[in-house]
Amino acid sequence: MSKPENTDHIWARAEIESPCVKICVIEPKSRLCTGCLRSIDEISAWSRMTPEARSEVMAALPSRAGQITKRRGGRAARLK
Repeated sequence: MSKPENTDHIWARAEIESPCVKICVIEPKSRLCTGCLRSIDEISAWSRMTPEARSEVMAALPSRAGQITKRRGGRAARLK
């Protein structure tokens, strides 16, 4: 039996990867995802965005970190 052909090239895509880190919680005050810092609109439109639009979103993400308020609840708060 012969070895199957490598087909990885078929699925390769030359586009900007999503910044999603699978922590999908929308912070109510800023309306940004606490995981990737994108807005709901940006998250839902990501697959339809041009590479240029994705680049613009990616460039804006670092400046958004200060807009997220950290949660005070959970286990860490109970242990204090």
